Amino acid sequence: MKDFPGTPGTLTALLLRISQCVLAAASIASMATSSSFFNFTAFCYLIASMGLQVIWSFVLALLDAYSLMKKKALHNPVLVSLFVVGDWVTATLSLAAASASAGITVLYFSDLSHCSFGEECQKYQMAVAFAYLSWVTIAISSLIMLWLLAADQAYVSRRTQIKPLILSPIQASSPISTINPTPKSLVQT
Repeated sequence: MKDFPGTPGTLTALLLRISQCVLAAASIASMATSSSFFNFTAFCYLIASMGLQVIWSFVLALLDAYSLMKKKALHNPVLVSLFVVGDWVTATLSLAAASASAGITVLYFSDLSHCSFGEECQKYQMAVAFAYLSWVTIAISSLIMLWLLAADQAYVSRRTQIKPLILSPIQASSPISTINPTPKSLVQT
């Protein structure tokens, strides 16, 4: 399996995971410091999604840091498969939450002009912006993990190709169970 930037256990992967964690935490902090975010379901969903993202990214950042300290790559196919599924699930949830929150922010505060309190609107907009930035880093990690999984599968399939068995005409015509690899004249008793 090849090492390229962003694969588990590299410095780039660690930086991606830390940026995911920090941006998701910034989105949570920006949203949670507003006084009325709980009135909107999309904003509550954003906090839940970003909370899951913080936990996922933090755990994987710890794994990357441990791997860097031990100087071992995390290229186990089972682990990479788990990373692919986890990254794609959190990426989908994060994009959905950011999009829903952006829709509510635009609808209520721009289209309907319900934003009479300016600082609250800015906090909502900042939370959505941080959520989208977090999603960009998650999407990069997701694509890298998918690429790594595909490269690993191609490597495994090349290594395990079955080579054709060439039999002599006598062996090809007789059943396998009756083939005796050593003639009785060569066997010493």
